[in-house]
Amino acid sequence: MPPKSGPKSSESALRNPTTKETMMNITREAVARMIDHTLLKTDATPAQVAALLAEAKELGTYSICVSPSMLPVVGDLGGVKLATVCGFPSGNHTPAAKAAEAAESCRNGAHEVDMVINIGLLKDGHPEKVTEEIAAVREQTSGLLKVIIESAALTDDEIVAACRAAEAAGADYVKTSTGFHPAGGASTHAVALMAQTVGGRLGVKASGGIRDWDTAVAMIEAGATRLGLSGSREVLAGGTANASY
Repeated sequence: MPPKSGPKSSESALRNPTTKETMMNITREAVARMIDHTLLKTDATPAQVAALLAEAKELGTYSICVSPSMLPVVGDLGGVKLATVCGFPSGNHTPAAKAAEAAESCRNGAHEVDMVINIGLLKDGHPEKVTEEIAAVREQTSGLLKVIIESAALTDDEIVAACRAAEAAGADYVKTSTGFHPAGGASTHAVALMAQTVGGRLGVKASGGIRDWDTAVAMIEAGATRLGLSGSREVLAGGTANASY
């Protein structure tokens, strides 16, 4: 169960927790401030996005993450950041298409862009091409850029290569998963490897399959500095979420 009170923790303070004592200090408020409260269902409606924003304000989450077609979001964000996705969910878009999508999203108010890499390029032994496509999106993204690598579909060597490509291209975060790939979502092993590879120079976002408090805390303990959740209310209450993106 989440602690109900305690000192507030910034994202930087939670970047590399290493001891049980550190973990005991992670409060509900601190975890909430690490959450991208997410709605990426294909049948999502503007009314559901409005409800997502209202819930994010109530829960105190860092941001909401919605599809580009939902931008601009109507209403007062009230301090909640606005994130969106790019090349989602397959990543099999041209670099130019991804860059154009990111540029439009930023014009429409997005503070952060979560782009999906072309994992086929990585698996075919061309990490330099992955760097090039990330750089193309980076150039058109005015805010933070997170790079989704679909870690569950990659070998450890490929995870390292993807993280290095993201860093070389100037990304701000590496992110485990879209939540849509059949290989699965986040794992503590992948998060730890990603965190080790970027060494605190980039943030690490864990997303996909995080449906309870213990899993969320385990991801933070492994090195996650941001969490992608669709069932934020249930997780923060110590329950189990049934929601999917």
